[in-house]
Amino acid sequence: MKKVLFTLTILLLGTALYAGGNVEVYYFHYTRRCATCEAVETESIKALKQLYAKEVQNGKVKFFSVNLDKKESKIPAKRCKADGQSLLVMSGNKRIDLTEEGFMYARSNPEKLKQAIKQAVDAVL
Repeated sequence: MKKVLFTLTILLLGTALYAGGNVEVYYFHYTRRCATCEAVETESIKALKQLYAKEVQNGKVKFFSVNLDKKESKIPAKRCKADGQSLLVMSGNKRIDLTEEGFMYARSNPEKLKQAIKQAVDAVL
């Protein structure tokens, strides 16, 4: 069962990463997370649902939370060139790194993070 789930996870992430016209937002993290780390994920999901409700619902915009401590995270991390905690907007071969904005604004100014996400997603949508 674990092998089946592992295979499906890899296929889903691999397909999502290379599906042209779609936008994938990846949050790479470790198992142990501080309040800021958790806020980056929470605020990113909230921003996507508020800004792109229709696109999220129809699968054009997707969010993936990837735990770097798990074996199955190695393939998506390599494809996204994520070597540590990262917030990335991906579409085809386009990659926008919002890690700095995520950690700077998730707790202190979530609206600024929301605007950075909007600008990045709009650029690749």
